[in-house]
Amino acid sequence: MDAFNTSMPLPFSYTFTITSSSCNTSTHTNPWMDVRIWSKLPERLLDRVIAFLPPPAFFRARSVCKRWYGLLYCSSFLELYMQISPSHHWFLFLRHRTLKSYICRANTSSGGNGDNRTNCEGYLFDPCDAAWYRLSFNLVPSGFYPASSSGGLVCWVSDEAGAKNLILFNPLVDSLIQLPPTVRPRLFPSIGLTVSPTSVDVTVAGDDLISPYAVKNLSTESFHIDAGGFYSIWGTTSSLPRLCSLESGRMVHVDGKFYCMNYNPFSVLAYDMAANKWFKIQAPMRRFLRSPGLVESRGKLILVAAVEKSKLNVPKSLRLWGLQDCGTTWVEIERMPLQLYMQFAEVEGGNGFDPVGHGEFIVIMIRGSDKGLLFDICRKRWRWIPACPYLGSSGCTNNGEDAELRGLAYEPRLATPVISLLSCFTG
Repeated sequence: MDAFNTSMPLPFSYTFTITSSSCNTSTHTNPWMDVRIWSKLPERLLDRVIAFLPPPAFFRARSVCKRWYGLLYCSSFLELYMQISPSHHWFLFLRHRTLKSYICRANTSSGGNGDNRTNCEGYLFDPCDAAWYRLSFNLVPSGFYPASSSGGLVCWVSDEAGAKNLILFNPLVDSLIQLPPTVRPRLFPSIGLTVSPTSVDVTVAGDDLISPYAVKNLSTESFHIDAGGFYSIWGTTSSLPRLCSLESGRMVHVDGKFYCMNYNPFSVLAYDMAANKWFKIQAPMRRFLRSPGLVESRGKLILVAAVEKSKLNVPKSLRLWGLQDCGTTWVEIERMPLQLYMQFAEVEGGNGFDPVGHGEFIVIMIRGSDKGLLFDICRKRWRWIPACPYLGSSGCTNNGEDAELRGLAYEPRLATPVISLLSCFTG
């Protein structure tokens, strides 16, 4: 950002090299770069070109002129952007300290000035270009942790026991709104979020506080608002299956259903939003799984887990299974190459891992570290993720703290119109 002279702080931190040339525009001989052609390009065509830019390039382009700077606030451009802008299957990583989603913030002290914000950083990863960007979450109040993401919004949940407060935040444009608190008191529930340009659905499940010192997975409550005027403010409730254990704290949305892992023994729990009903799906090879997790990829539910059993007549491996259209059958779709798995197992050291999927990409982050693998489903290619430059060479943050990274599937969006929709209903 040091290369920009703008009055408004940009959400990205850029590190790039500017090359100079001894030739000026008047000496160009390439007719395709003739300024006499490009200077007369109609604004509506320029806007379409700009709408296709990925977010980092768009924010760089805003420094070109006053008109381009103002596109972020131009309703006609944002409408065009919503119509034609391509999807970006990126990932958002945040520092994570405990198993219950406590985020290790960059600086939580207020310094005596009454500031009650998190001062938290996030790290945006572009898997196509293997590039990292830094995002600020300074507007999010302290006492919240990130739980889910959808449609360009990150859902932050209050970490105090009791009725849960949820915040939806777009870090690219610093737009934020807080939802009404949940009805039931909870500790660390599982959170499901799905956002479209015209609707928001949030499901909060489990960790019901049955006393000040005890929790139990008993119930689900849901929040829904859409542009058609239908809404339910935590009015839809349902009971969880008996003896379920939702230890992951996160749900995956696929085709109108939320899915989450159930432990002891391993199985998959599914919540049908339309039917307001939960049901169980048996996991493949459930007796031999280690560190299983669910991801969404190209509209399909995928189970990622290590298969390790000394008496099993197959080599140890990390496998991916896809849930078939029938909703009960799993089919193995990929197995990590043995040599790569040996490297992965050595780095992982039995600490476990957390997968997250987005589009054609699946990221597998090793717990207790900032290291992870990226798998491209379309190309069937595995590779190690390059180190995040904002964490330092020792795997620590710039202020010396340990840097275990947990990821969310995140699609950066300049426009999230549901924020205005929510403001009308909750304001």
